[in-house]
Amino acid sequence: MTDSPRKLTSTSPSNGVHADQWSIRPYPSNLASDVVTGPGVLLHLRPIRSQDAALLVRFHEGLSPDSVYRRYFSVHPHLSDSEVRHLTQVDYVDRFAFVVETGDTLVAVGRFDRIPETTEAEVAFIVADEYQHQGVGLLLLDHLADEAWSLGITTFTAETQADNRSMMGVFEASGFAVNARFDEEVITARFSIQPTDESRASRGRRTVRVEGARRARSDGA
Repeated sequence: MTDSPRKLTSTSPSNGVHADQWSIRPYPSNLASDVVTGPGVLLHLRPIRSQDAALLVRFHEGLSPDSVYRRYFSVHPHLSDSEVRHLTQVDYVDRFAFVVETGDTLVAVGRFDRIPETTEAEVAFIVADEYQHQGVGLLLLDHLADEAWSLGITTFTAETQADNRSMMGVFEASGFAVNARFDEEVITARFSIQPTDESRASRGRRTVRVEGARRARSDGA
C-alpha cells in the first residue's frame, strides 16, 4: 500500500458505472451491518481493518486443517507476518474484504481482488468450522458482490478443489448464473454479479430473517 492515493477509473458498460475512485479510500464504516445465519444466529459484518491482524491470526489458527487446505490448497497452519499485512491492509477499491464477527471473535472472512485493468475480480471466503453450512458464505458473497458491482466490477472468478461442494453450493444458491470448468482436481467458476431476479429473491429472504432476529432479540431484552 502506498502513502499517496492512486486514482483509478472503473467503467462498467453493463451497470452504467463510470467512477473515478481513489484507491486508498476512507474506511467504509457505512457498509457494516447485522447478518443472520440460517439457524437464526445474529452476527456482525463489516469491512476488514489493518487493526484486525491479531484477530485474523487467531481466526486462522482456530480453523481445522481441512478448512485451511480447501482455502489455500496447501497445509498452512500459520500465517506469516507479510501474509497478515496483505490480508488486512486493503484499499477498499481494487482489494476489498469483509469479516463476520461475534463479539471480538472472527467467524468468517471474504474478499475480492480485482484482476488488473479489468472488470473482473477473484473472490474467496473462509468460514470457521462451527459456522459452516449455516449460510455465512452466502451472506459474504452477497455483500462482496454488491460492493464490487458499485466499484465497476462485473464478474467474479474463483478456483476451488473439485470436491469442495460447499463453495460451489454457495455460488449456485446466490442466484447468479455460474459457469464452471473442471481441470483435473480444480474447478474454476466464473459468473456475472449483475443483480438478477433470482439473486434479489435470495437476498430478500435473508433480509426477512435479519429483521426477525432483530425483533426477537429486542423482545427478549
